[in-house]
Amino acid sequence: MKDALHNKLTGKPANRQTGKLFVISAPSGSGKTTLCGKLLKDDLDLKRSISMTTRPPRPGEKDGTDYHFVPEKYFRDAIKQNGFLEYEENFGYWYGTPKKFIEGRLDKGHNVLLSIDVKGATKVRKRYPEESVLIFIMPPSVKALERRLHSRRSEDKKAISTRLRLAKKEISYSNKYDYTVVNDSLNTAYKKLKKVILSELGRG
Repeated sequence: MKDALHNKLTGKPANRQTGKLFVISAPSGSGKTTLCGKLLKDDLDLKRSISMTTRPPRPGEKDGTDYHFVPEKYFRDAIKQNGFLEYEENFGYWYGTPKKFIEGRLDKGHNVLLSIDVKGATKVRKRYPEESVLIFIMPPSVKALERRLHSRRSEDKKAISTRLRLAKKEISYSNKYDYTVVNDSLNTAYKKLKKVILSELGRG
């Protein structure tokens, strides 16, 4: 009777194992992309969710690897078809998490790595309150973050200033996350991040 009630309420068998959804957020320039790349190369059995965006690729980025780069019309059509777990507009471009991939992997018991901003993370937590693990990558300081953004040489001073204002706002949301990892040293930050992942997977 109890199992039947569980099935009716959730649509899933009571004994079905659902995967974990590791959501990683950070201000631009905090090393999130590098840290996520290291996680995926390690032996952690994580499936990467590739976001969809309307912005053009940056030098070195590949379609289907870094993002799914699509025209704005395609993106808006996907919104109408309820195709995103979450989506946001940032700096004039749209970013979204394809829902079908996430649901399919979690239902099969796979663990998924998702790299999105704080607004998206809040939406994911509401949708998957039990499966989601929120991790915030913190820069050692705003000054250090500013130096990193300038060193990338991919944006002008005005764009960097905008990103720094956004970064301060994002950092204010860090207390809503389950874990915070300060990236003052890439190797040290990665060890802490990996420890969190392994602990949540019961392997730490």
